[in-house]
Amino acid sequence: MDSPAIAIRDLTRRFGPFTAVDNISLDVAAGQFFGFLGPNGAGKSTTIKMLTGLLAPTSGHMELIGLDFATHPLDIKRQIGVVPEGLALFGRLTASEYLRFVGRMYGLDRDTTNHRTDELLDFMNLANEPKKLVTDFSHGMQKKLALAAAVIHGPRILFLDEPFEGVDAIAAGTLKAMLQRMTERGATIFLTSHVLEIVERLCSHVAIIHQGRLVANGSLDELRAGVAASLTGPQPEEKLTLEELFLRIVGGSGSGTPEEAVQELSWLA
Repeated sequence: MDSPAIAIRDLTRRFGPFTAVDNISLDVAAGQFFGFLGPNGAGKSTTIKMLTGLLAPTSGHMELIGLDFATHPLDIKRQIGVVPEGLALFGRLTASEYLRFVGRMYGLDRDTTNHRTDELLDFMNLANEPKKLVTDFSHGMQKKLALAAAVIHGPRILFLDEPFEGVDAIAAGTLKAMLQRMTERGATIFLTSHVLEIVERLCSHVAIIHQGRLVANGSLDELRAGVAASLTGPQPEEKLTLEELFLRIVGGSGSGTPEEAVQELSWLA
């Protein structure tokens, strides 16, 4: 059996007395498009920062591409790409300068870096203003540039934290097709997004984190079966959407039915 692309065991991160990620364990298979979901503040970005070496775990064990992160951090970082929550781009460079810098830092030779830079700029529709500085880009343009930088070296694992936020519908469609082709060729994608329709359309497997703890993990059909087994009332005739699953799993004790009491603002009631 092939080893997972990502293997997490008992991963924990504390900030003083606050536990942001609490003893989570999961496996992500190679070539999987994996969705990592949770409410705001659940620990999603903290988990990604640990998996990409931006933040040291308090305790626990991580293996990526079969390597222990504690002993092979550089070998792992050469094989992963990241679009982080804060894009952290170099604003005083042009898009071309930035991609050429990133390509060279990943160890690509000059000719390969130049070829991939030109191809990525065309693909992302960022080649029209070659002298424009990154700091003058719109948020959507910066997001596309960050994704281009994350894939320029052909990573085996790609971590995406809200990659479609601020990206127009046409560009989003192009990016989704590119990401699906990457998984077809064996790359693993670890995606977190609040747009659950996108996650449902792209991801084959999903994990849900709530208050730092892993509360669900499996394929969409497995999650549907688990939620259905927990229901005591009449079963829905149609398959639950990912949004409905998410609300039933993390929405407290409620079932998500319209009959439930909903908190309202007094002046809008």
